[in-house]
Amino acid sequence: MRDEILINITPQETRASIVENGVLQEVHLERTENRGIVGNIYKGVVKRVMPGMQAAFVDIGHDKAAFLHLADIVTDKAEGSKQAIEGSQLLDKQQAQETDITSVLHEGQKIIVQVIKDPISSKGARLTTHITIPSRYLVLMPDTEHVGVSQRIDNQDERVRLKELLEEHEELDNGFIIRTAAEGATEKELVRDALFLAKLWNGITDKSKKVKAPGLVHEDLGLELRIMRDIFEDDVERVRIDDDKALSRIRTFVQEFLPEMESRIELYQGERPIFDLYNVEEEIKKALERKVQLKSGGYLIIDQTEAMTTVDVNTGAFVGHKNLEETIFRTNLEAATALARQLRLRNLGGIIIVDFIDMKDEEHKRQVLRTLEKLLEKDHVKTQITEVSTLGLVEMTRKRSRESLERLLCEPCQQCNGRGYVKTAVTVCYEIFRELSRSARTYDVQKFLVLASQEVVDCLLDEEANSLGDLEVEIDKPIKLQVESLYSPEQFDVVLM
Repeated sequence: MRDEILINITPQETRASIVENGVLQEVHLERTENRGIVGNIYKGVVKRVMPGMQAAFVDIGHDKAAFLHLADIVTDKAEGSKQAIEGSQLLDKQQAQETDITSVLHEGQKIIVQVIKDPISSKGARLTTHITIPSRYLVLMPDTEHVGVSQRIDNQDERVRLKELLEEHEELDNGFIIRTAAEGATEKELVRDALFLAKLWNGITDKSKKVKAPGLVHEDLGLELRIMRDIFEDDVERVRIDDDKALSRIRTFVQEFLPEMESRIELYQGERPIFDLYNVEEEIKKALERKVQLKSGGYLIIDQTEAMTTVDVNTGAFVGHKNLEETIFRTNLEAATALARQLRLRNLGGIIIVDFIDMKDEEHKRQVLRTLEKLLEKDHVKTQITEVSTLGLVEMTRKRSRESLERLLCEPCQQCNGRGYVKTAVTVCYEIFRELSRSARTYDVQKFLVLASQEVVDCLLDEEANSLGDLEVEIDKPIKLQVESLYSPEQFDVVLM
């Protein structure tokens, strides 16, 4: 259960941490100069239509053009698809297969779009024309008249009650999804949310007619208010904020939408920085490491790539107390528990492949998988998990709308170009020898000057001193060495003199 939310505000960034039973589970970060744009609504201009991909690139006023696929386009049933986009029907999979993107979009067309994925790595933002606007209890869907209920509300009677409460109000002519937070909500609370969203949508519609394309029509809430809207639930005992201005904004928001929970919000005035509570800063540092140590002595190795994230489970120093199969089972159970936390903490998304240690017992496989599924029920991000394969692999997906913690806080190593490894000094020495031999055969010079890092020069003067001397004799030219402190371990130059 979520126990506490800590919110740290500085002029440069806003950070929020979700702590459950004294353990950090999630970190959310938003920098002032680089705010996420998921949920923002833009008036865009179609820059390029690609029939082969059934997609288009749309200029929304950012550096990178955003991507819009045919399946994410709403078409107008009454006036034809080229009037499009402000209409009322989202293409289903079959329609998307049967429709040509060129019959829906053309270059230069102005369209209203919403961002569903932030720009990630080299990719631009992902767009949809199926606009959705969330509030505390509801998600407005102006393109439909359907009322849906979150699958996480398990009680069938409650599902029916909530749906009927909205459907009996004929003045609410938009479609809605009833969110998980609405469980137990009163009719007054639901209708208030619905009317607020309808008013907000009318304002967005009016503004979209005035905004010059490409341009921003509607910006989603800042991080501290999104946390209140999406995560502040009954199982949160308190929210602590270390900035009085942010506290005022949050209280105003909560007074309007969650008045019964206002007493749980407080200003943090402790001497220690707020993120030093529960060792949040230290846990964030650990979340940037490849290796996750398990209490038993086993460990996980987590690697992110462009295409997927891989997780390797190892027994490490854990030898168990019974037999090998029992040791493997216990390690995998502990790994599943740690993995559920790491997925949330690191905000890992997309395809995730987990290489559990191979288990022979089918019951053990079932228990490990069930443990992972049970723990991920707390995750507010949608996940899907497959069965354990014969090789012990579990393939899963986790919805990705924002960058992972690693991508937000880190950048590829400039020395290894993101490989994770650099060549050894000896390897670079041998490359230098080959380059010297090549140059000696090609050019008529008096001598050579080798520029390299301190580590490589030390290696040339120590372990490879005899080889360097032999090469000087072979090419009959003196070789001088010079340390360049700014050179990476792999970088060198051979200067002809």
